[in-house]
Amino acid sequence: MTDMRFDLGPQAREVARLVEGVSDEHLPGATPCPDYTVRNLLGHLVGLARAFRDAGRKDLGATTDTAPDAAVPDIGPGWREELAGALDELAEAWRDPEAWAGMTRAGGVDLPGGVAGLVAADELVIHGWDLARATGQDYTPDPAALQGAQVFLRAAAEEPNRPAGLFGPVVTVQDDRPLVERLVGLSGRDPEWKA
Repeated sequence: MTDMRFDLGPQAREVARLVEGVSDEHLPGATPCPDYTVRNLLGHLVGLARAFRDAGRKDLGATTDTAPDAAVPDIGPGWREELAGALDELAEAWRDPEAWAGMTRAGGVDLPGGVAGLVAADELVIHGWDLARATGQDYTPDPAALQGAQVFLRAAAEEPNRPAGLFGPVVTVQDDRPLVERLVGLSGRDPEWKA
């Protein structure tokens, strides 16, 4: 699982494109994340972009030590520029081959750099889908990030003593559905979710 390396930039740009399509009217709206409104999801994206940027840089500290469920995230003024910048920095950090080597930390968990890169891809792919669904936008995830997320989600689903699905019980999706929908189901999301 840790031998995959790819550019996270195209997926980060796709998420940034979705962010540009978010209006102020969308902010209080529901998302496929049961406890998050759109504004909370955007706050989570800011936090995860910073955390995985720092995990890629091996700059371990507050951003990499905080569990993702430590608090309900929110956005502040200037969140659009903040999120766009953090996504660019995340992508740049993971272009360095050293990001994928050795050990790092994210969400307070020590893990191999290659695994952290796949987790970053998974976060961007699944939360990109969440944001697109919540705001009624088209979504075209990057094929390399989709493959990375698939490797991670399949490995996570096979771990002993781990509840099925990262965000809830696995939702069965037919094999002829697009890969992104199958991964959404594997993560515990319902691909049929609508705002």
